Amino acid sequence: MDKFVTRTRKRTMEDGGKDLHSKRRKTSLTETEKGEEGKSPGGEFPRPIPWRKIEADGLDCDYGLLFSREEADGLYSSLEQEVEYFSGDQAKVRVFGKLHSVPRQQATYGDEGLMYSFSGVHLLARPWTQTLAYIRDAVTKATGHTFNFVLINRYRDGLDHIGEHRDDERELDPLGPIASVSLGATRPFVFRHRDARGKAPGRRKLEPVRLELAHGSLLLMNAPTNTYWYHSLPVRKGVLTARVNLTFRRVLRDRRRGGQIVISATGPHSVTQETFSTGTPVPPKMI
Repeated sequence: MDKFVTRTRKRTMEDGGKDLHSKRRKTSLTETEKGEEGKSPGGEFPRPIPWRKIEADGLDCDYGLLFSREEADGLYSSLEQEVEYFSGDQAKVRVFGKLHSVPRQQATYGDEGLMYSFSGVHLLARPWTQTLAYIRDAVTKATGHTFNFVLINRYRDGLDHIGEHRDDERELDPLGPIASVSLGATRPFVFRHRDARGKAPGRRKLEPVRLELAHGSLLLMNAPTNTYWYHSLPVRKGVLTARVNLTFRRVLRDRRRGGQIVISATGPHSVTQETFSTGTPVPPKMI
């Protein structure tokens, strides 16, 4: 079994420190305490939240509690009022000529002209809401990275899920991280190395990396994580409450399309399929 390690940075945030510590014990990770603020791939993190480094073969992530429980509760409530999720045919994908419902709710927001496209459906990003802009700016202050697009997935309960996939679309900044903010129910998040998938005789024996993404947390997936590791949010029947996940991204403007961005979930970089509980294979989705 290949080893992976987490390095815990000094906790400087009163709210949430205890929760992070308890979650860390459940991940069965090797831990190294550090007495000074850690560095992101681009240098010092601007905001001294309790960052924890998570590393494996080709996996590089940073995890911490971005918001206190009280603030996270308020943001969750605001998003429940503000976010407009896709409905009707926009909430479905077409596979082999048939429409299938996506097992979660989705919405896209971002800078003017950005578009999310998959399975022949083109969804223009709505303008930033006040709450989404606040969360985006908090992520920027914490990480030093800017983002111009967010994909929102709302999991109504433990039956809503997302299958194994990689967020490696060619329209994304290849050197920019993907910042994942979790609000609501705590759900397990699983990374699996691309060479450890399937049942081929030559596959590598690499154990999955499992995390519990807490209410108010931020997971920063740095390059080259999405090149080598798939991630998923599996079904958990015992979870009865909702989880809202916001993945902030930096997409590149394509001048050939008049400044619009098309984030493709069915292009040449999409090499996996998500499977619904019915067993029907459908194109991958970003988490």
